[in-house]
Amino acid sequence: MKKKLSGVMPALVTPFDATGEVDFKAFEALLTTLRAAGVTGWVPCGSTGEYSFLSDGERDQVLRFVKDFARPGETLIAGTNAPHTKGVIANTRRARDIGYDTVLLAVPFYTKPSQAEMITHFRAVLDAVDVNIVLYSYPAKDGVEIGFEVLDALADHPRVIGIKESSGVLQRAIEIFARYDGRLQLVSGSDDAALDFMFWGADSWICGPANCMARACCDLDRSFRSGDMKKARAQMATLFQAMKELESGKFVQKVKYGCELQGIPVGESRLPLGPLTAEEKAAFRAAMEPIISWR
Repeated sequence: MKKKLSGVMPALVTPFDATGEVDFKAFEALLTTLRAAGVTGWVPCGSTGEYSFLSDGERDQVLRFVKDFARPGETLIAGTNAPHTKGVIANTRRARDIGYDTVLLAVPFYTKPSQAEMITHFRAVLDAVDVNIVLYSYPAKDGVEIGFEVLDALADHPRVIGIKESSGVLQRAIEIFARYDGRLQLVSGSDDAALDFMFWGADSWICGPANCMARACCDLDRSFRSGDMKKARAQMATLFQAMKELESGKFVQKVKYGCELQGIPVGESRLPLGPLTAEEKAAFRAAMEPIISWR
């Protein structure tokens, strides 16, 4: 039986101090706040965590820190991506040794592989390391979609448990549900359409905005699970304004600024991600006001 994912799992930012080093004290404060809000697990070293800007040593430190912080019953999913299959296998082996039994994998970046090449790649990782895989389709960033040819080939593998769908295309989420219900879990990765994804079978949400909107995101998840759709729609409408502002550009920088607005500063992003302008801060701060005062 495949591992079951549920609830809101933040795609964690990586805090940096004033010298640009990983700030584990700030990390602990962030994780403590997120746990109190009701998240169900942790997803370190993803794109929101600036994993491509971290050294192998830093990635391992982050994975160990989060693993040591986690409690029994909290889901752990490690981002272990790399530009090539050999690198993904090496990253995944280290994550497995640290204690992660599940990894989140997009296509290797900078490559734009064909559908057949993706199948070969993911099967090579599965053959090399005994881990569960959550596929991660994010065509806006990767330049290519994990298509239905790939999903058809992998849906019945016992360790391919789901797909984080970040295309933002609701029709694709519906088709994933229709084609693979009971075989492949739909994981929400399109934050501004999270409620729609829940309706179409997404029982889990790997959510970058949860770093700075955890209580609101978890409340939305709870409202949907309780069957209170009127409340869930109102909550999604409020969240949508902040989500829309996030998606307008400088996503990671805005999520980190949102943490600061919530009283849990996590530092700046690493270059080449530049700082927010005063105007960008003002626009995001305005969108965050109802989230900060969430009731």
